[in-house]
Amino acid sequence: MKILALNCGSSSLKYQLTDWDKKEVVASGIVERIGIGDSFIEHEAPLKNYKGKTKYAIDNHETAIQWVISALTAGEGAVISSMDEIAAVGHRVVHGGEKFTQSVLITDDVVNHISAVSHLAPLHNPANLTGIKAAKAAMPEVPHVAIFDTAFHQTMPEKAYMYALPYEWYQNNAVRRYGFHGTSHLYVSKRAAALLGKDANECNIITLHIGNGVSCCAIKNGVSVDTSMGLTPLPGAIMGTRCGDIDPAIPLFMMKQLDVGPKFMDNLLNKKSGILGITGKYTDRRDVEVAAEEGDKRCELAIDIEAYKLKQYIGMYAATLGKVDAIVFTAGVGENSGLIRQKAIEDLDCLGIVVDKDKNLNTRSKAGETEISTPDSKIKVFMIPTNEEIVFVEDVVAIIQGKYDDHTKYPYSFKK
Repeated sequence: MKILALNCGSSSLKYQLTDWDKKEVVASGIVERIGIGDSFIEHEAPLKNYKGKTKYAIDNHETAIQWVISALTAGEGAVISSMDEIAAVGHRVVHGGEKFTQSVLITDDVVNHISAVSHLAPLHNPANLTGIKAAKAAMPEVPHVAIFDTAFHQTMPEKAYMYALPYEWYQNNAVRRYGFHGTSHLYVSKRAAALLGKDANECNIITLHIGNGVSCCAIKNGVSVDTSMGLTPLPGAIMGTRCGDIDPAIPLFMMKQLDVGPKFMDNLLNKKSGILGITGKYTDRRDVEVAAEEGDKRCELAIDIEAYKLKQYIGMYAATLGKVDAIVFTAGVGENSGLIRQKAIEDLDCLGIVVDKDKNLNTRSKAGETEISTPDSKIKVFMIPTNEEIVFVEDVVAIIQGKYDDHTKYPYSFKK
């Protein structure tokens, strides 16, 4: 049984085809620059040792889906004879609002609800919907499943997701904490439980998804009880271009100082702040680390601020959980920056954390799942490469086979 996972962004489309029976990735790739010129598709078929990049004129997601179909079924990188071999399709959807607490089979009602909450994720949900509609048009006979970024965090209690704002804002405008990166937090927490040799519902874990976007999550007995992102992906730890937590009066103050409107400020907070705002030129932490080594003081400051904020969240979530079994670093920066990991967890002796510094500083994602704490550390610290596509595939299979219960029980690879 072959499952196709699709992740549609505003100008991109990531895909992965998995053979469920053999537990193998058959093909994967990305279509970039959809609708903005100089479009191309990168396609990889690991079992055929094929990797290629081809430029096309791709004006919309419908055309992008057709090129994905072509890449999978024709040419040197073909891995199936026709799309009839695909049993189901899983779609990433960023925001499900309060309605969806788990992945669901896509119906007209589901599409309508995703559209209804698009104002909560205006950069993502419309693109996700476009991908769903294009894929359903191309493959109308197979089941399509929506996997929501927000679903994993729907287990948060009211005291964690409510803001101290007029209650009517929640009742009338759905203003509350939702959280994101749910599939990533879910995946690495399940893998951490497996590494601990325990059931996920017996584990308390702090997960740190650190990429261009950054979110932290407190997971108690296998479910999310708090997370750093909120109504939008803006708050929390500092990110590549997002500011993270700030005094909420600052935007109002600076709008008056600069004589600018809310649209300008929204763009500045989301796209001109964070690591970019501090360094003035970088978002990629690799560039920041190199410049810091060469004496760039603002890059040194950016690293220190990022690590300091992560440390604060570790401490806060340790207090939230009471007992912590493990801390997990994941995503591009979390998997590959030993420096940021080290600075985020150093001097946490009060929690009983002891890290093998040499092992940590030399651990990268290519090493696979790695424990970077010492045997006598009271809290284990892991670097675990995230794999959201596995969550997509497992959810799709569980739903079409009628075996899906909830996010605390997975009958497949998480049980390894």
